[in-house]
Amino acid sequence: MSFGDLRKSVGNALYRQVGRANSTLQNHRSLPVDVLENDTSYQVVFDAPGTEPDDVQVRYLEGNVKIRIDRFRQFRDGYEMRFPGRGMELDGEAELPDDAVVDPDAGTATLTENGTLRIDIPKDSSFDADADSSADAKSESESDTEAESTAEADGIAIDD
Repeated sequence: MSFGDLRKSVGNALYRQVGRANSTLQNHRSLPVDVLENDTSYQVVFDAPGTEPDDVQVRYLEGNVKIRIDRFRQFRDGYEMRFPGRGMELDGEAELPDDAVVDPDAGTATLTENGTLRIDIPKDSSFDADADSSADAKSESESDTEAESTAEADGIAIDD
């Protein structure tokens, strides 16, 4: 073995190790995420290039959207893997705001051609209706209590 061959062999080994370290780091780091909101829903967006729809698992648990992606590296005829730098097992998590009330069963996930994973989770409209009616009832109750306080201060008796 010549010095040039030894140098090339050591260089290839180091290059592969750096690639493996990079992919391992990517496997253990959460994917970057955006959380968007409009009047009717939340949208959680992850970047997941190189992912197929069958590779994606989406879960909603106690205000958190969690994803798991198990990608596969395609082998290419005539090419040798020199730098395995892309993580194959990726995780991501997004926490919705504390006051978010959603209907996770009605949520949908869409994987675009460019590898963007969009998860749409509608807000639970039945909760808003309940909250509005309880807020109205509370407001009326507070008004009655305020009227009672004012009336009692004026010495006027109120019949229930």
